[in-house]
Amino acid sequence: MTRTLRAAIALAGTAALSLGVVSTSGALPSAPTKAEEVKIGLLLPESKTTRYEKFDRPYIEAKIQQLAPGAHVDYYNAAESATTQQQQVNTALAKGDKVLILDAVDAKSIQSSVQKAHDAGVKVVSYDRLAQGPVDSYVSYDNHEVGRLQGKALLDALGAKAQSGEIVMHNGSPTDPNAAEFKAGAHSVLDGKVKIGKEYDTPNWDPNNANQQMSGAISALGKDKIVGVYSANDGLAAGISTALKAAGMNVPLTGQDAQLDAIQRILLGTQTITVQKPYKPEADIAATMAVDFAQGKSLPADLTPVTVTSGSGQKVPSNLLKPVVVNKDNIKDTVVKDGMYTVQEICTPTYAAACKQAGLM
Repeated sequence: MTRTLRAAIALAGTAALSLGVVSTSGALPSAPTKAEEVKIGLLLPESKTTRYEKFDRPYIEAKIQQLAPGAHVDYYNAAESATTQQQQVNTALAKGDKVLILDAVDAKSIQSSVQKAHDAGVKVVSYDRLAQGPVDSYVSYDNHEVGRLQGKALLDALGAKAQSGEIVMHNGSPTDPNAAEFKAGAHSVLDGKVKIGKEYDTPNWDPNNANQQMSGAISALGKDKIVGVYSANDGLAAGISTALKAAGMNVPLTGQDAQLDAIQRILLGTQTITVQKPYKPEADIAATMAVDFAQGKSLPADLTPVTVTSGSGQKVPSNLLKPVVVNKDNIKDTVVKDGMYTVQEICTPTYAAACKQAGLM
């Protein structure tokens, strides 16, 4: 075989091998949706409310790993700082996260960060609070219904006393769009049926602020004139109950989030109700949305059965879950049955007698 012929054969073989690689690559493209390539940023707003670290974060991370084993989750907590959260979005984008699960500290100020993510082709799942800007989906509870349930529970607890004095209202943070919906829901029930002596919006959902507000209301109105207190969540209720106790008062008091300390106050009779928003269903839906987006899928209709309009006018495919009122009579059938807390966690020695009376022990 001549040198020329051998060279021709070798060249033909190389060309065939090259064509084979191209052909194989064309027939079996590398999948951009491998689980190990799923990169999600999880941005939660604060840790003063116990839910975020104890429930939301672990539930979301676990569901993501279930749906996409090997997925990478970058976690951030903004510690109630809108500026910090904006910086965290920038970090998540720089790290190459393809989807953000975002619970906004300030729904309005985060809009530019949402827009930046959108412009970069990164999907944004708005979690629990609806951020402004071009978010791609939203999961939360029916917040107007939360407020309505709180208002109704307060009216029921007041009974005939509803017209005999005044109530104090402690709404949530003015930067949280949910707080406005809780407030509107409560007013839809309370207006015209009670006299509101004092009403506060509470910056940063801070229990210390609520404590100071309540102390000020007691001084201004007189403790004998206050017949009940609306609290938008359990964190605020903790600060309020301390102020009530210091004044020697025990009046109907609402809450939300089914925090452990709130359940224990309900057993002792220093808080009337809380509204439970089971965290796992909400977390599972957010994680499912995020993984679908990361894998290039469209969200199925049953995952976003409603459309909600954000404060900036965007129409957002959404899933709104139904809240549940928790009182002394249904603790076992709500927070215990749902696995939020065990009887042992609730019924420590301080609360043992109250637990027995409520049928928990």
